[in-house]
Formats: sequence, structure tokens, C-alpha cells
Amino acid sequence: MSFAMRVKDELAREIPATAEARRAEMAALLRMGGQLLMGSGGAGVLFRTHHNATARKTWGYIKEFAADVPQIMVQQTPKLRKKNLYTLRIAPGPEGYRFLAEAGFLPVTEIDDDRLYRGQEVRRAYLRGAFLGGGSVNRPQGDYHLEFVTESAAFAQALLRMLKSFQLEGRVVERKDDYIVYLKTGEAVAELLGIMGAASALLEFENVRVLKDMRNRVNRVVNCETANLQKTVDAAVRQVQAIETIAKYRPLHTLPPRLREAAELRLAHPDAPLQELVEELGGITRSGLYHRYRKLADMAAELAAAAGEESACNGQ
Repeated sequence: MSFAMRVKDELAREIPATAEARRAEMAALLRMGGQLLMGSGGAGVLFRTHHNATARKTWGYIKEFAADVPQIMVQQTPKLRKKNLYTLRIAPGPEGYRFLAEAGFLPVTEIDDDRLYRGQEVRRAYLRGAFLGGGSVNRPQGDYHLEFVTESAAFAQALLRMLKSFQLEGRVVERKDDYIVYLKTGEAVAELLGIMGAASALLEFENVRVLKDMRNRVNRVVNCETANLQKTVDAAVRQVQAIETIAKYRPLHTLPPRLREAAELRLAHPDAPLQELVEELGGITRSGLYHRYRKLADMAAELAAAAGEESACNGQ
């Protein structure tokens, strides 16, 4: 079972204590997965979901707040791994119209849910319903991403305002005929899981996130140390090459004492980092020893250049 389905299973078991919060959750569910039905006698609603527990929860909410008991139909959809499709329906009529009006669905041109449903517990329930109706979340081992998918631009903006009331900065993007409201950081996804009431999923998410962050920190440290080691090795190789170049053109014992001392020390310890040579030599700073090797490198370059010029002249 996917992580998103485990989250939905857990959220479907959460039943708000107050009627106001239950109504808010039902409203978000129907906003996500519902379709308005209009007839000569009034209005009705059609709700579809592939999630069994969400269908049961929505059926219970509609039964609680509507005078008509919703009809339910189960179909098998072979295109989606033969998953069941659960359809709840309230036929168009006066009672359906009253139910939809009280739930804030009428008039259909207005979505003012963030004003209608106020208070933290009510808004927690609303976001939970929106996720059950059309939400998804990546498994924590992958990229952090939680999203709500809706066909309504106005509803997408209402969701953004609901998220912002919990200091969560969501983003919205249009994808084909849908609007995707999403969160992309581990902190934001974890926060929303907690807000919606998915405590077990949050614990799993945080455990994986801690391990991922620790692994990433270790990798950064290892990469940094590897890069530093490579720099040390490269510098040592260049210093040895410079000293060997000097030795081709003049005996090392003819060098100034300090340069001769640095050259002999590097040849004796070709792989040692600069700090070890400083400790071995004593009485000199790291920058001081580095300056000596810089002088040796300049001397090697001058000797090689002079030898090249002389060779060219001899060839003429």
C-alpha cells in the first residue's frame, strides 16, 4: 500500500467531535470529489471516490446533514487495476437543494469557505476532507511533495487561504484542466500531516526525514573531506614535480637554506598534508611554508622556461 493511501486510511478514521467541523470536512470532500446535479425539482449531488473508507465517511456525513439518504453504487474499473469506484448520489430535488445551500455550495459561482468555516479545529477538518477527496503525498523516501487536485480555480484559492491560516505557504499551478495546490518542503508537508490528524503517518514521515537529513549531512561532510583530501594530494604532487624540475637543472644543496629545507622535507614526505610538514619542521607557520613552496614553483617555472629557450636557440 502506498504512503498516500496509508495517510488516507488514517484520516478516514478521524471523526471530528463537533457538527460544525464534520460539516466543514464534508464540504471539502464534496468540493473535491462531488458534482452538482440540477433538475426541474431542485438540486442534487454526485460524489465519486476509489477509496472505500472515504466513501463510507462521506456517506455518513451526507446522511447526517441531508434529509435524503444518499444512494450508493459500486463499480469495478479495469483501467485502474480493477479498483472499485464508489458513487454516492442525492437525486435533484428540494431537499437536495436545501442541503447544498446549507453546506455553502449555492450559489455555485461563489466559494467563500474560508469565511464560512472558521476556527482551527473546523479548518483542520476542512483540509482533511480536501485531502481525502483529491489529495496525494509522496512517500518520504522520495522528493517532498503534497498536493490537492481540483478543477476549480476558485476552490484552489480557497485552499491556499486555508493553508495560510496555519502559516503554510502553498503554491498553485495549472495542469491541463486541473489546478494543483501543493507544498514542496519537508517541514510544510510534516506540518500539514499533523494539522490534518495523520499522527502515525507523521511519525513515519519524520523518522524517514531525520534519516534522510542525517545521510545528506554525512554525504556532504564526506564529499567535503574528499575534496579537501584531493586538493592536498594535488598540491603535494605539484610541489614534488616543481622540486624535481629544479633538481634537473641545479643541485638542491645550492638552493637557499630555507628553500632547500622545504624541498628536502617535501621529498621525504611526498604525500603528507602541509600541516604535517609544518609540525615536522617546527618554527614556521602554515602560510610561511606555503610561501616557500610557492617560491620553489616559480623557480621551477623559470628554469624550465630558460631551458626551453636555450634548446630552441640550439636548434636554430
